[in-house]
Amino acid sequence: MKVILSVESVRFPLTGIGRYTYELASRLQQCDDIDDLRLFAGRSFVPELLKPADQSDAVHGLKRFVQKNALAVEAYRRLMPFLRKRALRGHDDFIYHSTNFYLPPFAGRSVATFHDLSPFTWAHCHTPQIARYLQKELMLTLERADALITVSHYIRQELADYFNWPLDRIHAVPLASSPQFHPRSPQALTQTLARHGLEPGGYSLFVGTIEPRKNIENLLDAYGRLPLALRQRWPLILTGYQGWRSEAIHARIAQAQQQGWARYLGFAPSEDLPLLFAGARLFTFPSHYEGFGLPVLEAMSSGVPVVCSNSSSLPEVAGNAALMCAPDDVDGLTALLQRGLEDEAWRATAIAQGLQHAGGFSWERCAQGTLKVYQAVKQR
Repeated sequence: MKVILSVESVRFPLTGIGRYTYELASRLQQCDDIDDLRLFAGRSFVPELLKPADQSDAVHGLKRFVQKNALAVEAYRRLMPFLRKRALRGHDDFIYHSTNFYLPPFAGRSVATFHDLSPFTWAHCHTPQIARYLQKELMLTLERADALITVSHYIRQELADYFNWPLDRIHAVPLASSPQFHPRSPQALTQTLARHGLEPGGYSLFVGTIEPRKNIENLLDAYGRLPLALRQRWPLILTGYQGWRSEAIHARIAQAQQQGWARYLGFAPSEDLPLLFAGARLFTFPSHYEGFGLPVLEAMSSGVPVVCSNSSSLPEVAGNAALMCAPDDVDGLTALLQRGLEDEAWRATAIAQGLQHAGGFSWERCAQGTLKVYQAVKQR
């Protein structure tokens, strides 16, 4: 079997899609069933899988500039498929797998991974020009794909219903947390956490892009209703890339920081992130909409209790190990946060159940599930 894997998303900032692509590529490179695996990024093949940088570079800066310009976005949308088609010419006997939605024109068989339908169902959480770009490109992907992969069963059904796509050609292949996310002793955490002004077990944590879809303002409202002594003992620490329409959220965080119970760390280096997870007293993730919700699984793998919303794919990812409520239920979230911080009996049970539940997911299973999709496409 010959496979071309798109690895363009393995770059700064490493989002969940980039992590998925990196882990999947690492496993597929070791797969005996693939005779020839070639990595593709931008408009050319790349010789090896690179680790993403923790710092922005000139390319990232240019991308951010282009995304703010509607004409530049449309020019990019029209030019890149042509350049990619030319680079892929002569590889018709390969299966092309896009790990990030987009399928260029390709004469061979092709597979695309859909992580969520936010460009359609949560379009207001993207810049208008990016939403239009994504909608156009994803519709072309649906025309070109021989099969689709989703990262959860929730998105599989949503995709089939929304576009009336054949369910038997959509395959749910769940993600996993990486081996770096595991329980750690306080002694192993002290040095890294001290750099961030933190102590093991001394804070609640949120990890994710700072954007409206993550429901951070409701999280701040809920946390702000906790007793002040509780908030000051276990302040809310937030880390993640600054997304679109994040100004109001940052203003709210700054206000809470002045009151001594919240702080934004910025975009944490990838080597620090597993230790930030393992050192948390509680992980909270009340997102409105997720295709998977990888931070929930990373927290459970780190031996940290979880409070999250019961929306979209999160119940599927969290199982019975987390406390959950509706994303707009601020009072309910406050009650769950307080229990998650103070109820020692529940915490002990949640840690044990979370570790067991997270153990049911692995990147090796993700790679094997992906391989089965390739085999099905090859036989069509």
